[in-house]
Amino acid sequence: MNRISAYFWHKWRWLAIASGYVVFGLFGIALKIVLLPFTSGLLNQSRAANQKRARSIIQFLWRQFLQYVRLIGGLNYRFPDHDRLGRPGQVIIANHPSLLDVVFMLAHARQSNCIVKPGLLDNPFLNSAIRACGYIPNDGSAQVIDHAVAALQGGQSILIFPEGTRTGDDNVICFHRGACAIALRGATVITPVIIRMHPRCFKRNQPWYHIPHEKVNYEFIIGDDIDPAHWKSGKHMPAATRQLNAYLQTYFERELQK
Repeated sequence: MNRISAYFWHKWRWLAIASGYVVFGLFGIALKIVLLPFTSGLLNQSRAANQKRARSIIQFLWRQFLQYVRLIGGLNYRFPDHDRLGRPGQVIIANHPSLLDVVFMLAHARQSNCIVKPGLLDNPFLNSAIRACGYIPNDGSAQVIDHAVAALQGGQSILIFPEGTRTGDDNVICFHRGACAIALRGATVITPVIIRMHPRCFKRNQPWYHIPHEKVNYEFIIGDDIDPAHWKSGKHMPAATRQLNAYLQTYFERELQK
């Protein structure tokens, strides 16, 4: 590819991604209207039924958004075997390299709950979705674990990013133990999802307009299921939590180096 062609395609991708931000904002405004019956208490159905319907709406719209960005050339992605996500009692563990990870995961993990940053409740484009879907804000209290365990025991799946925030520029991941504490207390199965992307983009503290010259490619690899009972057997819960967390961090580090 010559320099003129490379320049053209870089500018095209810049416009494509810029339009993606605009479209996502428009989707956020539309969601506030569509989800108003769910967030205002106007519906008579049970809370669980309302959350299920709201999550279906979110999943559909976010899939359309991702397909739009791919169609206009903003990025590529592969997400095979995503039907393994969203099983009752499943904890989904994923690394967090970019801004779009939550969108990708919740667009493909059917009916999954999610632990989110509490600051997102102040985001006008996302707060309605969080409230309507019953996602769990991580305020650092012990109640977060209790709420997550109750959701798992009630038959939901939960998506957790154990890093708590996006991976830094050094690409070093550091898992917090809360995800393992939740999984060992309430999960029937733990499923790791390795998110690989090249080149890195949509990073923490990265301006939105800093777009790499190569097209961004995402790959989502769903690992083998992990049985929580194996890690709890004959161990005190704090020790089991530490050991499982260390195992998962080593596993992700190894897989991300491939």
